[in-house]
Amino acid sequence: MSDSSIPKFHEKTRDEKLKALESFSNLSKEDIQTLKNDGGINFDQANNMVENAIGIVSYPLGIATNFKINGKDYLIPMVIEEPSVIAAASKAAKIARKHGGFTMEADDSYSIGQVQVVDVDVKSAISKIMEKSEEILVLANSKSKTLSTMGKGAKKVSCKEVMTESGSILVVEILIDVGDAMGANVTNTMCEAIAPLIEKITGGRVILKILSNYSTKRLVKGTAIFDKEDLGGEDIVDNIIWAYEFAANDPYRAVTHNKGIMNGIIAVANSTGQDTRAIEAAAHAYASRDGKYSSLTKWKKNQDGNLVGEIEVPMSVGIVGGIINIHPMIKTCVKILGVKSARELSCIIGAAGLAQNLSAIRALASEGIQKGHMKLHAQNIAASAGVPQEKMSSVIAQMTREGNISVTRAKEILENL
Repeated sequence: MSDSSIPKFHEKTRDEKLKALESFSNLSKEDIQTLKNDGGINFDQANNMVENAIGIVSYPLGIATNFKINGKDYLIPMVIEEPSVIAAASKAAKIARKHGGFTMEADDSYSIGQVQVVDVDVKSAISKIMEKSEEILVLANSKSKTLSTMGKGAKKVSCKEVMTESGSILVVEILIDVGDAMGANVTNTMCEAIAPLIEKITGGRVILKILSNYSTKRLVKGTAIFDKEDLGGEDIVDNIIWAYEFAANDPYRAVTHNKGIMNGIIAVANSTGQDTRAIEAAAHAYASRDGKYSSLTKWKKNQDGNLVGEIEVPMSVGIVGGIINIHPMIKTCVKILGVKSARELSCIIGAAGLAQNLSAIRALASEGIQKGHMKLHAQNIAASAGVPQEKMSSVIAQMTREGNISVTRAKEILENL
């Protein structure tokens, strides 16, 4: 069985890291070459993805180690420009392994489509829609033979009234099992297909027909135990819980707290070609579901005094369709993970968010966020100052030792060297 706790992975050369990945994920020579092709795509490929293309922007791709999720080991690709995130996630995952790693579960992949109807008597229209719900579902499912043959597709019709300044709106919602896809395109197609029928049934006028990115029907949730001694003792555990309570009850702290969670979530989503804007929007809406913005995680002590973390967040992701089918680097990252379903990917992304949150609040509750962060930030500063690779370690070491990490100081040290 593959083991994701690779000792001193961060100290290995690029070739050594790639060799470890090749063995862990059974990568082909083509996969390794893709990883070596910085950016993963050429301009012609980029030009086919977006309009008015003029170039390609590359972000760092790293690997988080030590993750054990639902009894299975993972090396997790993360795409992010911020220093310390990958190291922090790996450290948290290492601590979690002592008590079995992360236990995660994800809902089936249900997408919500909405059709907005105006100029209608809402209450009478609702009863008419529900009488014809089977006809609506049949029409919706006729737009995706693939989902229908898999036993998936549109499953339920529901209605609600939304009050606005301009008057009442009837919203007809269809619940769609989109399988291993994110599901935006098929949801929008089905909504557009049923709109004329809904107008005919209600006598109203349809305006919008589109999915909702507030994916409350596809939540991921999970937990992990972090050993008190590995965290630094009972005082640190208590401080972490105090830090969580701060985030749970003050939106100004909660936004920053959740940003740290999203550092982990979005880094994995980037590497696997997900719609990060949809994930972010749903997560922050979910953080406000009780009428105030609060933490997406919960932290407490168990009877042994160890720290227990919990996360619950909407997670609309897929492993088929979209950029996943055409971007070679994304394909390779998905292969590194070895995921077989969208639900499995949701669990991985949720675990990464919980791990990242643990590392952030542990640092905040002990030595402060800057100590570890600035060590890694120093490398970016040295590069900005024009420090050549052969003198990089000396400049970084001196800046870190002095606690003076700046472009000006990096240039001064370089001059003295």
